[in-house]
Amino acid sequence: MILPQLFLADLPSDAVLTPQLIRDACIAVKRNRANWLAQRRTQELVELIAFAAERWMQPDSGFRRIALEQGAAETGFSPATLGRGLDALFRQLTVEGLQALLMQDLGDVQRLDGFAAPAAELRQGRLAFARGPEMLVHIAAGNLPNSALFSLVLGILTRSAQFMKLPRNGNLIPRLFAHSLADLEPKLGSCLELAVWTGGHEPLEAALFHEADCVTAQGSDETLQSIAPRLRPGCRWIPHGHRLSFGFIGSDQLSSYQAPRIAHRAAADITAWNQLGCLSPHVFYVEDRGSMSAEGFAEFLAAALAERETTEPRGPLPVGVAAEIAGRRSLHELRQAHHRITREEAKTVPRGAFFEAPQAGTRVWTSPESTAWTVVFEEDPRFRTSCLNRFVYVKPCRGLEDLLRHAEVVRGQVSTLGTAVGESRLSEMVPTIAQWGITRICPIGRMQEPPVGWRHDGRPTLGDLVSWTDWETV
Repeated sequence: MILPQLFLADLPSDAVLTPQLIRDACIAVKRNRANWLAQRRTQELVELIAFAAERWMQPDSGFRRIALEQGAAETGFSPATLGRGLDALFRQLTVEGLQALLMQDLGDVQRLDGFAAPAAELRQGRLAFARGPEMLVHIAAGNLPNSALFSLVLGILTRSAQFMKLPRNGNLIPRLFAHSLADLEPKLGSCLELAVWTGGHEPLEAALFHEADCVTAQGSDETLQSIAPRLRPGCRWIPHGHRLSFGFIGSDQLSSYQAPRIAHRAAADITAWNQLGCLSPHVFYVEDRGSMSAEGFAEFLAAALAERETTEPRGPLPVGVAAEIAGRRSLHELRQAHHRITREEAKTVPRGAFFEAPQAGTRVWTSPESTAWTVVFEEDPRFRTSCLNRFVYVKPCRGLEDLLRHAEVVRGQVSTLGTAVGESRLSEMVPTIAQWGITRICPIGRMQEPPVGWRHDGRPTLGDLVSWTDWETV
C-alpha cells in the first residue's frame, strides 16, 4: 500500500513548511468542516469510528500491516507489543463503548445533535446543547500512538476541524489512522490535517495557535509550560503532562496458587508499551505480612517476564537507553553482592556466630545476555522511579497507609494504581486512595487498558472539549 499525499505530514522530510501554509491548511479544514462534518449526526460518526476500529483489528488490513511492519522500526516496539497496544484501544472503540462515553460526559447521546436532556432534567424543564470547538489543535507526543489516535476520535465526535502537530519520531501510526478514516469517508479526511515539525518552531506554532479555539497537548511538563503563554485569549487549553503509576498487592492474594497468576498479570502491565506510558507501573508494592514475602513475589515476576519475552519481545533500544539500564542494573547488583547474608541465610547461622546482617536487602533478576527485562527487589520501601523498558521494582510495605507514605514524593503525579486485593478489603481502601489523589484504580493486568470513558488525569475527556448552551423551557 502506497499512501497518497493527503496531509502535510505525508510530504517528503525535506519539504519546507511556512506559517502561511499552516494558516491556509487551518482555513481549509474549517471550511470543509462547515460544509460536511458540522452537518453529521452523532450516530453516523459513532458508527464510522467503530467500523474504522474494526477494520484495524483485521489481520489483512493494509493499514495494520504497515503499522506493524514499518511502525515497529520507527517506534522501537516489537510487532507483538505494537499490535497488542493498538488492539487495546480499538477493542474499546465500539458503538456501545462510544455511546457510553457520550452518556457519561454529556448526559445524553444526542446532545451534540441539538437540545436534549436526560429524564431528570426534562422534568425540571431544562434542555442543553453541547458544541465542540470549530478548530481543535492537538500537540501529540511521540512515545505512544494511542493517545494521538484517541484525540482524533474525540475531535470527530465533537465535529471539530482538527490539526495535529506530530513529532518527527513516532508519526507513522497517527498518519495511517487518519488515512484509514479518509479511506472510509474522504469528506471526513478533508476535515483533518496532520503535520510534522520539531517542537519549538515558534513561527509555525504561532500561526497554528492563532487559528485554534482549543489546544490539547501531551508531553513533558517543560513542553506544556512553553505552550500555554503563547495561546490567544479565549483559547481553551487542555494539557496532559508527566504521570506515572504503580501497583499494590495485598497479602490476602499471595497464596501459592494466586501469586504466579498475579505475577503474569503484572508482567502484562510491564510489557505493554514497554513501560513507556503514564499508566505503566514503576513499582509493585507487596504487603509483606502473609505466607509469601515481597522477595518471593519478585521471583515469580521475573519468571513471568522471562516467559513473556519469548512471545512478546521488547525490541531493540538506542545505545544510550540500553547503557542506562545496564548502569542501573550494575548499581543494584553491587548492592546485592554487598549484602552477602540474606534474611533466609541468616536463619541457618548458629546461635552466637558472627555474621554481617543486611541493612537493606537487594536482589536482582535479569534477562540473560540482554537488557530485555529486569526485576529489582529492595527492602528499602521508598518509592523509586524506573528507567523503564521493562525494568521494575518490587518493594515490601506493611499496608496501604505505609505504601502511600513512601509514595509521597510522587503525590500529584500518579495516574493509576493497579491492585490485587480482596474485593471487600479494596472497597474499604478506595476512599483513602481517592483522597490521596490517585485518579484511576484498576486490577493489575488492566493498567494499560483503560476504558474509553476513562477520565484522563481525573478530567472528562469528551466533556472538557465542549461548550454548553442551556435552555430553560419553564
